[in-house]
Amino acid sequence: MTDAKAPTGFYLHPAASLHDTGWNHPEHQGRLRALASTVGKDMLALHGHVEQQESPDATVDDLLLVHTPEHVRHVRDMCNSSDVQQKVLPLDPDTWVSPASWGAALGSVGASIAAVDAVADGRLSAAFVAARPPGHHATPRRPMGFCLFNNVAVAARHLQATGRGERVLIVDWDVHHGNGTQDAFYEDPSVFYLSLHQAPWFPGTGGVHERGTGAGQGATLNVPLPAGTPREAYLAQFRDALDRALDFAAPDFILVSSGFDALAGDPLGRMLLEPEDFHHMATTVRERAAEVCGGRVVAVLEGGYDPPRLGQAADAVVRALAGLSL
Repeated sequence: MTDAKAPTGFYLHPAASLHDTGWNHPEHQGRLRALASTVGKDMLALHGHVEQQESPDATVDDLLLVHTPEHVRHVRDMCNSSDVQQKVLPLDPDTWVSPASWGAALGSVGASIAAVDAVADGRLSAAFVAARPPGHHATPRRPMGFCLFNNVAVAARHLQATGRGERVLIVDWDVHHGNGTQDAFYEDPSVFYLSLHQAPWFPGTGGVHERGTGAGQGATLNVPLPAGTPREAYLAQFRDALDRALDFAAPDFILVSSGFDALAGDPLGRMLLEPEDFHHMATTVRERAAEVCGGRVVAVLEGGYDPPRLGQAADAVVRALAGLSL
């Protein structure tokens, strides 16, 4: 049981901001700087409720909980080549690495693992991880969609491998479907994947018919929504889907893939949400987690490509996880 009096943790590995995709890339270094600036300015008001935590590195063995050795080797080799050539290199047309990308990826996975450990052990009441690069498009076998390794998927497998969790619910409210996370658990009934996302949109997966297969049948719930879905309609769909997921999953831990590209005006989305809507969703998750899994919740940053708005929405989620109003 999480100690309700424990603070909420904020994790940001120092290497994460060094991952360099180039300033013309949507997933550029300014995203994390804006987020850190906004949350940092709010830290005086958050004092006693939110505390920044140390973010250790993950190990290769941690990555192998989800990803194939070939995948890990490919990313590491490309990062090494980028270092040798001293330039940014593409893994695919969307996904780029720099000399600092290997450290950023290990740092963000490591921060995610540290966060779930601290919440599962009761040292924190909840946590937010400002991860970069993002993760939910990275499949067990390949990086894609700006993502090198799947931070949330590795954190889920780590919970299970260390006996800190048996049944995990992953809630993904990024505007893009998390195909990598779905792939990682599509046949596994112990990890339930819920995604609300714009459709049709990149990467083209996430139809309502995708419900899992084999033993995992029914443990995937996709809620594709048209561009421009009104805010209240979106939130109603979210609450309904969350209740359905909780009823099926009966989780002992909840992870959130917290993308912010469903914000109105985001260059890579066409949805209409505002920061207060993310506060509402995070509050709903926190309250439901208190009922079903001892309050164990960790949110991990995914997308969001309007840096000032990203910072506002991330701060809203941090406040919600700490039980604070806007």
